[in-house]
Amino acid sequence: MTSETETWVTVVIGVVGPHDLVDQVAATCEERPGVSALRLDYDREPQAPAIVEAQAPAVEGWLFTGAVPHLLCRDAGVLTRPAAFVDYTGATLLSALVRLQHEGQDVTRLSIDTLPASAVAAAFEEAGLPVRDVRVLPYRRELTPEKAAAFHRRGPAHPVITCLSSVHDALRGELPHVLRLAPAAHSVRVALRRLLLATERRAQEDAQIALGLVEADDDDGLLREAAVLGGTVAAFRGGTHLLVTTRGPLHEATGGFTALPMLTRLAGRNRVVRAGFGLGRSAAEAESLARRALSRARRIGDVAAVLSLRADTDIVLEPGSPAPAADQNLSVIARRVGLSVPTLEKLMSARAAAGDEPLTTRELAHRLAIQQRTARRMLHRLELAGLAQRTGNLTSGAGGRPLTLYRLTL
Repeated sequence: MTSETETWVTVVIGVVGPHDLVDQVAATCEERPGVSALRLDYDREPQAPAIVEAQAPAVEGWLFTGAVPHLLCRDAGVLTRPAAFVDYTGATLLSALVRLQHEGQDVTRLSIDTLPASAVAAAFEEAGLPVRDVRVLPYRRELTPEKAAAFHRRGPAHPVITCLSSVHDALRGELPHVLRLAPAAHSVRVALRRLLLATERRAQEDAQIALGLVEADDDDGLLREAAVLGGTVAAFRGGTHLLVTTRGPLHEATGGFTALPMLTRLAGRNRVVRAGFGLGRSAAEAESLARRALSRARRIGDVAAVLSLRADTDIVLEPGSPAPAADQNLSVIARRVGLSVPTLEKLMSARAAAGDEPLTTRELAHRLAIQQRTARRMLHRLELAGLAQRTGNLTSGAGGRPLTLYRLTL
């Protein structure tokens, strides 16, 4: 039991799906104390990745109203936060079968898309129903709404169960019985519990203390490098400097604990640069691991860095190449403006293609194959970060709202 005086820490969950399901799923999520849902709807499933990429800084986790938008976002590489989806097998599928039976439909002869065949068979077995006359089209990466609709059209005139809003819209006036699965409240709560566990685990991991012991002849530049790692630096002892940060920024700045570009930058003004990082649940544990890491770095050579983790795990961090000054370190910019590095690279390509000419939101949306409202949000974020400038307005010529002209400076 939670006392009435307990203060809940609010977790913001981005709920992504078609407009008529987002409100339902978000409302179920907000039944749980401490959960706030950001409602993000789309017209068609392929729009989900652009929405997720644009809104990532505003949420701590993603809950998709179904498996398809989740898989599209995963394959697009835009999931930088913990994510889960509402499973349409089990309670959701069984409730649909009950509904069809109440409508007088033969639930032993169906056409179902997106769900795994094994999950459908398990649900029918649980309900005591034969599955031999049920046609199932499992989700595959190349499956499009058009292909799913064609699958249902090819079969006998059985009732259709679809997980895709676009397929439902395409077939409901064409076939006699088309039912779109709507997530059962129980399935939403199960998915939310799974997501909250993942966000809590992520938060605990990112909050782990990371201590670095850095040996360098000249400490010039160390303060700047500490800022890139989201931390601070101070003199330790015997010419060694102590760099304090947390796991999250260190993981991001090292590309997932693979390379430490600051080694190359510091080696430009120091003959010897060695760094040992320790990652622990307490300062004492992190310092002990950092000492072990520095000791190994000394054995490697004059320019070396090692990260030591618990369970006797040591990772040698490659020096890496410093980002060109013109790039301003894209990973740092991405973290600052809440966009991914691939998106920033696309924006830079659009800027290069435009030359000195400013771009409108419509032109940028066309070049990046995204919605105009998504392009508008991107440009607004870049403007706030000083990486885009408004240069005027362009009348559309149709009596509508003038288009704002932007010059990208990133």
